[in-house]
Formats: sequence, structure tokens, C-alpha cells
Amino acid sequence: MQAANPYWQSRGTNISGGRFRCPSCRHEVILDRHGVYGLQRNLLVENIIDIYKQEYSSRPLKKENQPMCKEHEDEKINIYCLTCEVPTCSMCKVFGAHKDCEVAPLQSVFQGQKTELNNCISMLVAGNDRVQTIIGQLEESCKTTEENSRQVKQSLCEKFEALIALLEEKRSELLERISKEQAEKVGFLQNLIQEYKEQLEKSSKLVESAIQSMEEEAGAAFLMSAKQLIKTILEASKGSQLEKIEAGFENMDHFTVDLDAITEVLRSIDFEADEEDEELNEEEETEEEDAQVGTVDGAQ
Repeated sequence: MQAANPYWQSRGTNISGGRFRCPSCRHEVILDRHGVYGLQRNLLVENIIDIYKQEYSSRPLKKENQPMCKEHEDEKINIYCLTCEVPTCSMCKVFGAHKDCEVAPLQSVFQGQKTELNNCISMLVAGNDRVQTIIGQLEESCKTTEENSRQVKQSLCEKFEALIALLEEKRSELLERISKEQAEKVGFLQNLIQEYKEQLEKSSKLVESAIQSMEEEAGAAFLMSAKQLIKTILEASKGSQLEKIEAGFENMDHFTVDLDAITEVLRSIDFEADEEDEELNEEEETEEEDAQVGTVDGAQ
């Protein structure tokens, strides 16, 4: 209590005798003729008062920038409670809610936390720089991915266009072979048809001549023309054995193309798998085979 004497004097209070309870320990205290100077010294309170004096003497704060204590309206906040981690005043430490707490000068805590906050700002700025760098890298990766995708798409289209061109070329070649044989067979058949038409025309004329001869009533006249007519008809009959087409001459089945194998190959076209994908596919196939074997064993 003696350490609080300068504080009480500054507030115009003079206690010279009587009894009262200590606001800190709540024990009854008797003041003798020495007053507060007869009380036991409290080094902790003295240190707090020294801090209080130092704040006012060495680095006084502007009135408008220094907040006041809510519990003690006339007291400025000039110390920091390390236990509760809040700024407070000397009265709160001596008589108030922070009397059992550990305190420190406000300025030292202020500088310490300001330094800590500055370090946090530096860390945050460095973190922002790293994030910005990552964003730049991701944007560059995005551009690279788009460019790589464009290139592989172009390459894939070129390969398929080349494959389509090859198929078109092969189709044209095969169609040309079919058309060639078609023209040969059709030409042969048309020539044969023409020969048969000519023979039919000659035969029709001979028939007309024979009918006219049959209408001749005079025997001598008939005999004069009949012999030659019969000879002509026999010769025409011998020469009527024109060429005939073989069975299946019009068949074009030998131009059939089996594309099933090629179709399966085309259906199986896919991108090349890397080693990890191949191992994964092998594992999946092994698991499927094991499952099938297990199913068969269970059925037995």
C-alpha cells in the first residue's frame, strides 16, 4: 500500500489514521501516525507506478489519440495485461479486475505487436507474391494446354483425312475394276444379241421365201426353186449355232470384299496408353478373369 502513496497524493487524498481493508488482499489494515508510509512496501505496485510515471514524463500521448479506461473514466489506458491480452489502466492493476494479472508497459507491447503485425504483413505479402506466381504459372499452363490440344487435334484430323483419302483411293480402284468387267460383259452380250438378231432376220426372210414357194401350184416351177431353197435353209440351220454364255456369266459375286476385320481394327482405334494405363488395364483384365473363374467354380 505504501507504493500507492504518490498516486494518492496526486489525487489529493491524505490518509493519516484509521482502519480500512486492503483492496488487493482484503485484509484489515491499521494506519498509525506514519500514515501510508508505515505500510509494507509492494514492489509490484511500485513498478506499475514507475511505468505510469514514465509514460507521462518521457513519451506522453496526445489526448485525442489515447483512449480512457471504461472502469475508471479519469484514467488513461497506459499498461497492457499480458494475462488477459487487453490494454488497461494502472488503477485496474492496483485495485481492479487485473490486480492478479501480469502486466507490461503499453509502449513495449505496442512495439512488440506492431513488429509482429509487420512480420505478418510481410508474410502475407510474400504469400500473395507466391499465389500470384502460381496464378501466372497456372495461366501459362492453361495456354500451353490449349496450344497442345490444338496441335494434337490438328494431327489427329490430318491422320484421319489421310486414312479417308486412302479409303477413297482404294474404293475408286475397286469400282474401276468392277466397271471394267461390267463393260466387257455387257459389250459381249450386246454383240451376241446383235448376232442373234441378224440370224433371226435371215431366218425370217427364208421362212417368207419358203412360204411363197409352198404357195406355188405349178410343179415344175416349184421344183426349180425348191431344191435351192431347201439347200439354203439347211446351210442357214448349220450356221445358226451361235455362241452362248456360260451359266453364271452375269454373276459379279467375285468382287465381294470382306471388311469385317478392317472394321474391327477401325473400331479399336484409340490413343496410345502409357505404362500406368497398361498396367491398370492388365489388372482389370486379371480381376475380370478371376471373377469369371470364381463364378464357374461356384456354379460347379
